[in-house]
Amino acid sequence: MIDPGALAAHITKLTVVAMKARDAERTGTLRLIKTALMNKALEKNAVLTPADEEQTLTMMIKQRRDSIEQFTKGNRPELAAKEAAEIVVIEEFLPKALDEAGLKALVAETVAEHAAASGHAPTPKDIGPVIKAVQAKIQAKGLRAEGRIVSELVKQGLAG
Repeated sequence: MIDPGALAAHITKLTVVAMKARDAERTGTLRLIKTALMNKALEKNAVLTPADEEQTLTMMIKQRRDSIEQFTKGNRPELAAKEAAEIVVIEEFLPKALDEAGLKALVAETVAEHAAASGHAPTPKDIGPVIKAVQAKIQAKGLRAEGRIVSELVKQGLAG
């Protein structure tokens, strides 16, 4: 397991490298990440665990995706592009995202396991336990997936 606080130290080193390379966009994004991690640590009043760090970074990505959507609606493509570039930098520090095909296979496998365990075909009422099981498998494999996409695929898996 990674040492608590190791991500912040790593980001500090990368910030120095980006500053020396005069990469203003990357430097700014790395500073945003470090600030978000420090704020989360202050909020918890404790050293962040790797799970806390991952949650913070995931939240930053979600905020940027929402901003991209708003900037696109507001006809501000330059700001949307800036947010997209920040997402690329933030994703460097997260586990690899599971592609849609792999996620569909994982959902199908989990739905089948749930059916075998319960003795009947899962219904839409079983969505909660199936989503939790899928999320647990994703985390156990050291991957990540957006909750909204997992939810949609589980709904499709239970309906069809």
